Amino acid sequence: MAGTKSYVAKPGELEKKWWLVDGEDKIVGRLASDIAVVLMGKHRPTYTPHVDTGDFVVVTNAEKVVFTGKKWTQKTYTWYTGYPGQRSETAKTRLERRPEQILREAVRRMLPKNKLGRQMLSKLKIYAGTEHPHQAQNPETPPEHLIAPDRN
Repeated sequence: MAGTKSYVAKPGELEKKWWLVDGEDKIVGRLASDIAVVLMGKHRPTYTPHVDTGDFVVVTNAEKVVFTGKKWTQKTYTWYTGYPGQRSETAKTRLERRPEQILREAVRRMLPKNKLGRQMLSKLKIYAGTEHPHQAQNPETPPEHLIAPDRN
């Protein structure tokens, strides 16, 4: 039976691009799902599940992302410290303490839970302000179909 062969990407075969995303007034979950797709490489026709085919994403203004509804006061983040019981804080407290962590956690939970997922997450660079140290990589603004500008 003659048919077309499937393309399987090999590690290091694809050129990785750098995308610059402004997080100001973006809804956290919607932005995180768009970023996760780019980090995994699902936006490319050459996507291969067992190879990291994704691009780098630089997010600025992470402290200006928004939640819908009452999530700023009702959403809690919990973590285990090694001692009995868990620490927890609301999303509003997390924004004041470590604003980058809100978006990083949302994206992390949308990626595969394995070594490849951790490698993909390392390509995500998040900064609270407008400045970032990645000018040398010439990050581009992503096209509208990749990361939607603002879906409020």
